Amino acid sequence: MKKEKSLFEHKMENDMRREAPLADRMRSRTFDEFFGQEKIVGPGTLLRRAIENDELFSIIFWGPPGSGKTTLARVIAELTKSHFEQMSAVTSGIGDLRKVIEEAEKQRSFHNERTILFVDEIHRWNKAQQDAFLSVVESGLITLIGATTENPSFEVIAPLLSRTRVFVLERLGVSELSKIVKQALKDKVRGLGKEKIQIVAKAMDLLLEASNGDARTVLNALEIASKAARKDKQGIKHISLVDVEDALQHKALQYDKKGEEHYNVISAFIKSMRGSNPDGALYWLNRMVEAGEDPEFIARRMVIFASEDVGMADPGALRIALDVFNAVRVIGYPECQINLAHGVVYLANAPKDNSAYKGLLEAKKDVQDSMNEPVPLHLRNAVTDLMKDLKYGEGYKYSHDFTPEEGEQDYLPEKLRGKKYYKPRK
Repeated sequence: MKKEKSLFEHKMENDMRREAPLADRMRSRTFDEFFGQEKIVGPGTLLRRAIENDELFSIIFWGPPGSGKTTLARVIAELTKSHFEQMSAVTSGIGDLRKVIEEAEKQRSFHNERTILFVDEIHRWNKAQQDAFLSVVESGLITLIGATTENPSFEVIAPLLSRTRVFVLERLGVSELSKIVKQALKDKVRGLGKEKIQIVAKAMDLLLEASNGDARTVLNALEIASKAARKDKQGIKHISLVDVEDALQHKALQYDKKGEEHYNVISAFIKSMRGSNPDGALYWLNRMVEAGEDPEFIARRMVIFASEDVGMADPGALRIALDVFNAVRVIGYPECQINLAHGVVYLANAPKDNSAYKGLLEAKKDVQDSMNEPVPLHLRNAVTDLMKDLKYGEGYKYSHDFTPEEGEQDYLPEKLRGKKYYKPRK
């Protein structure tokens, strides 16, 4: 059973909460207060039943900032009868984990309780730190709840990943964010309900849209805007569009150069050029530029694209892409953005022909699927007498001495004769 808090502990906690940011004060304590993620924790779902029945298994919450990962862990802490521990991978290490394991052993021995450990930003732990989890998770001594903004496939070691169930949290929609804002404006204990606050429609629209699906961002901006809002004669604060604009300042770009969003944005960039859409390509180029992406990385992808997608339709595109790459190396940020834009527009507008690349992939598949087929004798080079005796090079025709018809010969291993890899577009 959970230990009851003393009156002193309750007072200290309440005093601390009053000083805490609105986003922290308004964290959901029950599922009734939690908005969004219905597919994961809606009534009757697997995870919801496991939490309510206190039969939780090890899990990892993967989702964007402000989608509810830590809040869900707090809800579990409130609802579970298990001993609950929490740590951040940013500030803790193996030593802290050992202390948790020792406490978990005591809880099991003296109280017959299992321990649930919530690790925020678990992707920040290295392989050795993650390895330390394996035995205690497998034995059931600790039930792990990990939270990460990064793709667990890249950031969490395979043995630990195989012992957990990954739940993907989605970015919150405008509807969920609206409910969160209204709840904060209404709540008189944890929220802003004691103040008379009204927010104009356009300001609300901007607040919800510019928060980019992040509940923490929307609540932080709401709190700042409410402090700046002016009161009318009736003592009512009116949050204006300007108040929200000042509170938000600008929408932070979500882009981690080592995480999944890095791959998502570069994929959108490539596919926009592939689709001959310079507008989309320029937008995604600027998303990378504004987030501080290495310009040489972008230029390298353009060089690859010139051969992979433009290919034989415009062989000169490779020369353009290489020139852009060299210009980027010489010029550097910020001026090299102009060179990148020049190359992007050229590649996006260029005709496309990926027949050379497709031919490469088909040939690669045959190489991988077949055994090391022997090189036909007539294509071998007879550099020794023994090789000549073995008929190396015998029957080879020097193509330039013959007409195409007369000089026709096989250039593939016997088992692959007749295969066509390069199929030019008509």
